[in-house]
Amino acid sequence: MSSNAPKTGFSHEKIETNNFLMIVLILLVIAVGGLVEIVPLFFQKSTTEAVTGVKPLEALQLVGRDIYTREGCYNCHSQMIRPFRAETLRYGHYSVAGEFVYDHPFQWGSKRTGPDLHRVGGKYSDEWHRIHLNNPRDLVPESNMPAYTWLETSPADAASIGTHMTALRRVGVPYTDEQIAGAKDAVAGKTEMDAIVAYLQSLGLALK
Repeated sequence: MSSNAPKTGFSHEKIETNNFLMIVLILLVIAVGGLVEIVPLFFQKSTTEAVTGVKPLEALQLVGRDIYTREGCYNCHSQMIRPFRAETLRYGHYSVAGEFVYDHPFQWGSKRTGPDLHRVGGKYSDEWHRIHLNNPRDLVPESNMPAYTWLETSPADAASIGTHMTALRRVGVPYTDEQIAGAKDAVAGKTEMDAIVAYLQSLGLALK
């Protein structure tokens, strides 16, 4: 048979010269690889069960978390301590998956213009956080963090918190009917500053 005879069957040349076939096969490989890596995680207790001491955020803390994401705090602060000595010496116990089972979405992040906040709960007083959020340079002169002065006078959103908690319950956060019913009263009269301070003080308390 002549060496110049047309090739038959399945070959790299056919894949590499057919855009549609290449796209289909790439998507197939990604899909299979993703399933192999992700599906087993749903059956591992370390990733699906809460660490002892981890509880769903209370109503005011949940409002604070919404403010945290609204203001883009995750753009400068991660909430994931890596298991390296340099990180655990600075921030505390490394983060584990069971601490985040009630987070929707996660606030892990990788950007650290500012310090990691996963273990900030209880590290400073409420008043420290208020001063820092009003004007960070009053406490950290070299800080480039913006001031959030309006949080002190902006009322926390009490009207929608019950609906938010109901939605979170649908995705697995174990809020009770009593917690949802009392959410509005728990937030009423509070400021956004109260809420975000409550949220920050709740972070990373399960593991020390």
